Order: sequence, then C-alpha cells, then structure tokens
Amino acid sequence: MRSIRSIYKIGNGPSSSHTVGPYNAAKLFRKRYPEADGFSVTLYGSLAYTGEGHGTGKAIRSVIPDVEILFRMESDNLPHPNTMDFRALKDGNVIGSARIFSIGGGSIRVEGEVSDEAREIYPQKNFTEILDECRKDGISLTEFIYRTESESLKDYLREVWEAMQRSVQSGLSATGILPGGLEVSRKAKILYEKRCYNEDAIITQNRLMSAYAFAVSEENACEHVVVTAPTCGSCGVIPAVMYYLSRDRGIPDDEIIDALAVAGLIGNVIRTNASISGAECGCQAEIGSACSMAAGGYASLLRMSLEQIEYAAEVAMEHNLGLTCDPVKGLVQIPCIERNSVAAMRAFSCVNLAHFLTETRKVSFDEVIATMYQTGKDMNEKYRETSHGGLAAMYDRKHGGEQN
Repeated sequence: MRSIRSIYKIGNGPSSSHTVGPYNAAKLFRKRYPEADGFSVTLYGSLAYTGEGHGTGKAIRSVIPDVEILFRMESDNLPHPNTMDFRALKDGNVIGSARIFSIGGGSIRVEGEVSDEAREIYPQKNFTEILDECRKDGISLTEFIYRTESESLKDYLREVWEAMQRSVQSGLSATGILPGGLEVSRKAKILYEKRCYNEDAIITQNRLMSAYAFAVSEENACEHVVVTAPTCGSCGVIPAVMYYLSRDRGIPDDEIIDALAVAGLIGNVIRTNASISGAECGCQAEIGSACSMAAGGYASLLRMSLEQIEYAAEVAMEHNLGLTCDPVKGLVQIPCIERNSVAAMRAFSCVNLAHFLTETRKVSFDEVIATMYQTGKDMNEKYRETSHGGLAAMYDRKHGGEQN
C-alpha cells in the first residue's frame, strides 16, 4: 500500500477525479514539453459525460490556457473510466503524447509508468494483515502507522487538519447561491445558527455535524480549497466529524491528527483492494469510503479495541453498498452535499453500534470492501458518475432539461 499522504490532498473542488486529477495531469504533461506551441487533450468516459459540470475543462485550462479539449463519450474497452489522452504539438506536428488516468482522490497514473506516489511502503495488503501485525507486536493502529511512515507524517496531517478547519469555517460564514445554474442555495450557515424548539443534545449534535458537512461540501461546489477525504465529492464527511469532536467536544488537535491517520489507513485499504472513484464504483466508493474512514477514525480516538475499530468501519461501508453516483447536471451538489451530512451522522451511529455488537459480527472489513468493488463493477455504467442515470436522469425528465 502507498502512503496515507496520497489519500489526503489539498486542492480546489469540485471533484478530485475530475478537477484535481486532470489539473495534476495537465501540469505534469505541460512540464514535459516546454518547447510545445500547442496542446490537445481528449477526455473519455465519465470525464466526457459530465462535460464542464465538474470543472474538468477549467482545471486543465488553468495550466494550459489554449489547449484544445475534445469530449469522447464512448467508454467501451477503456483501461479506466477517467481516461485522458494528451498530445503536445510543435509547428503542427505531434512531438509527444501520453495516456493518463485520473484514478480517484486526485491521484493520477501515466500509462506504462510508475510514479513516486505509487511507491509501496506498507507490505500489508489488507486490513486483516494490518490487524495481525498490530496484535503480534502489541501496538495500536496509530503506533503501527507512525512506525511504518515515520513521525513526519504528523506534520503533513497537521496541514491537512488546518485546511479542513479553514474549509468548515469559510463555509459556515458564506451565503448565496452555488454556481452552476441549479440555483442551489447555501445552507450551512442556516443549519449552524437555527435551532429547533426544545432542541435536545442529539438533535444539536446532528445539526452541527450537518452544518459542518454542508459547509465543506458547499465550499467544494464553489471550487474553493478543500481536502480530498478521500475525494472532493466526499470531502465534507471527515471534517464534519472531526470538527465537531474538536470544537464541540474539546478533543485536542494531537488526538484529531491521530484519528486522521487511522482514517487515512482505512481509506488506503479501500483504495488498494477496491476503489475510491465514483466513476469506477459509484458513490459507495466515495461517500461509503469517507463514512468508513470517519467511523474508524472516531473509534480509534475513543481508544476502542482493534476489533471495534474494524467493526465500525465495516458497518459504515456495508450500509453504503450499492450507492449510485448520479450528480444532477454533472454538478457536485444534488445529491452530493446532503450525502456528506448523512454519512457524517451515520459514522457516529456505526461507532455507537461497535460499543455493543462487535463480538456478534460475522463479516470482516476486507469482505465488505471486496463486496463493494464487485458491486461497483456490476453496477450499470449510467450509475457511475455519468449524469445519465438515477436522480440526474429523473431530474432531467421532470424538468425538461431546464436548470432549476
């Protein structure tokens, strides 16, 4: 497995696979051909289906302003649903080309090459092997992580945590309409400030966590800076849980950082054995992964046992199985923003179950991850970030293709 650092990337929304990944690809390709006087890129599959809605073209043009962008809708026989063919030209002649895949969470892979990010540092391949190692040496998951990656990981996670907090705070103070034409209003500030009559502690907890999730997701929709956790589409879940624990429960930053490490390890396991890309496996790979990461991180923060941490992460993913990726108009707004809120609350519920039911479980975390991957592969393509199925298609039929 690769470093946890590659799970958390700080960058502009609205989509890690569709903006952060293509941005990184364009930056890499442009640097290779400084002598070129022209560039073109062909976007395939999910990147083409969502068009400009996810901001792919804008992300690429921010690096290569005069690039020619072609959209090819076909997706048969593609090595990956998010495939890009880059070409560099000089005096009208092609001087270089590369096929680059946006593989989820802002990560990219160049066909036929191995990047530094792809370097394996964890010899373990799944969560079972990790837990066996921890039991053998009598250590916690956080000790295992820092022993493998070194204590320097904490410095990077501190940067990640600071970026997460900024995105929450920015989102809570903002008002107005989200860009893209759907006329979706920002709701984080309303959730944060408005109380129910006779609001009890549980309602307050859910309202605040929802406000924090909405805040980050709305910042993402505005193409502001967020943290992939593990993707931009699911960027509000972990910050919502951790910000609530920090601000409203008084958990120290050092403990939050350790929880982010465990959450990142869980995301690493998912990415290694399945996918964190909505274009590849549907929203279960994004929101499901984020919910699982948040639950595992929170459970570790509570000093729960290895088995309880695994159970919390497993339940979180299990009850997101089959979740489709169907963004209306290709925008990361409906239903994406609300899904972040629901997943944050669900993560808390999964940890609560882990307190009592861990000894009764019959399914391992690794088995659920394998199930998620198979489910994603079996899922009809139109439910995997194409905006041609599910809620996106129903919305278009209902509204006649008009922006609401």
